[in-house]
Amino acid sequence: MKYATQKIAYWYFAAAMILFVVQVAVGALAGAVYVFPNFLADIVPFNILRMIHTNALIVWTLMGFFGTAYYLIPEEAERDIESPTLAYVQLGLFMFGALAAVIGYLFGIHEGREFLEQPPWIKVAITVVALIFLYNVSLTVLKGRKTAISGVLLLGLWGTAVFWLFAFYDPANLSVDKLYWWYVVHIWVEGVWELVMASVLAFLMIKMTGVDREVIEKWLYAIIGLALFSGLLGTGHHYYWIGAPGYWQWIGSIFSTLEIAPFFAMVVFAFTMVWRGRRDHPNKAAMLWSLGCTVAAFFGAGVWGFMHTLSPINYYTHGTQVTAAHGHLAFFGAYVMLNLAMIAYAMPYLRNLRPYNQVLNMWSFWIMTSAMAFMTFTLTFAGVVQVHLQRVMGMAYMEVQDQLGLFFAMRLGAGLFVVIAALLYIYAVFGPAREDQPAYLEASAPQPAE
Repeated sequence: MKYATQKIAYWYFAAAMILFVVQVAVGALAGAVYVFPNFLADIVPFNILRMIHTNALIVWTLMGFFGTAYYLIPEEAERDIESPTLAYVQLGLFMFGALAAVIGYLFGIHEGREFLEQPPWIKVAITVVALIFLYNVSLTVLKGRKTAISGVLLLGLWGTAVFWLFAFYDPANLSVDKLYWWYVVHIWVEGVWELVMASVLAFLMIKMTGVDREVIEKWLYAIIGLALFSGLLGTGHHYYWIGAPGYWQWIGSIFSTLEIAPFFAMVVFAFTMVWRGRRDHPNKAAMLWSLGCTVAAFFGAGVWGFMHTLSPINYYTHGTQVTAAHGHLAFFGAYVMLNLAMIAYAMPYLRNLRPYNQVLNMWSFWIMTSAMAFMTFTLTFAGVVQVHLQRVMGMAYMEVQDQLGLFFAMRLGAGLFVVIAALLYIYAVFGPAREDQPAYLEASAPQPAE
């Protein structure tokens, strides 16, 4: 750890891991409802479980991004964070908002819009958190060294805040509501967050492979160009069946097809950098999570997204378990694994220890990845059966659900393994170290910025 204020990241990562466990545990409970329909029905209804599951996913992902920025930006800017006090205030306010939202959901206080269920005052609190964060990291970058990595990261983070503002717009017309609702939900995950993903991966590749910064930055520019070109108009695949004009059928189909390109580029980029650079970095687990992130994101967002992004196919698959399969693997690969890669890399420095519990960490990787892959295939097969029975043969929705019981049972089993893997990861990263030794130094010398 080169700068004292990087220690801020430790507390963000710790908070993120708490929320991560909540998210996967509640997801397992929600999965249990599909197998045992009356499970927890009188205590926490399914809609509340799902609400907590999805909201915790977004919040802990953002918490990981915040921690990543507080760790990464001082090294890129070559100076401490502008205001550590504001960073801790931001953390407290964000955790308070998350806790208040969950308590509110349990008592039925929410707005009912998926992912954006938070009451208005919590949305305002989130906006304040974003402003504090952007002020802190932007000033740090402006007063320090400017690099392509910090610039792209800032662009992604500012984009996240800007598009969040559409969460406050709640028109009465359902079609118009969905039009702008996707500005938050889609443009985050398939637009500006891809910039965050690319910049963080570039940082990790520089640190762990020693490949020249100029080479990595050229890849970075190409990836973000592809991401913005395809991701923004790719929003159109959500407009097929909401009453939007017919031209969105073409725009959505064409640009959504192109969304596979940036994810494929990230796979090629990561493996090329590892091949060209040194492969003897001591933190094998962080390298494994980094490479796994690109592969899982490519299959989840790219391949599984492409499978049902064309409008004639989407007509049948929209809203089925095929969509759930795509969503689970895409988010896991692109952003869950990205956070886990960064945390695995940074924590030895933050704790001033050599990389520790590496084997356990890698076991966590393989268990979690295998479980998510199994869940994805299970939901895909369930979705295909659902499409045929419900949308081709015309069976009633609940009749079809009865035919999917085996798939839901297998999905629940996979979810339990994800929970186990998450606990293994936390123990491996935050638990006791086998050897109490100071953190290693990077083998490569600091590289100049542009």
